[in-house]
Amino acid sequence: MIITLYGFAFYRTTEWFISLDAPSNAQAGYVSVIVGAGAGFYGIYVNGQSPKTQSTQKGVCDKCGK
Repeated sequence: MIITLYGFAFYRTTEWFISLDAPSNAQAGYVSVIVGAGAGFYGIYVNGQSPKTQSTQKGVCDKCGK
């Protein structure tokens, strides 16, 4: 869901920036922040695990510590 919302925000931001006659540094910085946030969202999306695929490591044995 968050990737879809980010895609929409990215698209609208791109449309807005392209329509500007003479974009300022602040406006370019805003677009840079939106694009940078996409890298973070993508990292969370790729590294996220569903509850079914989480690690199934065994616990430590009380007797031997292994």
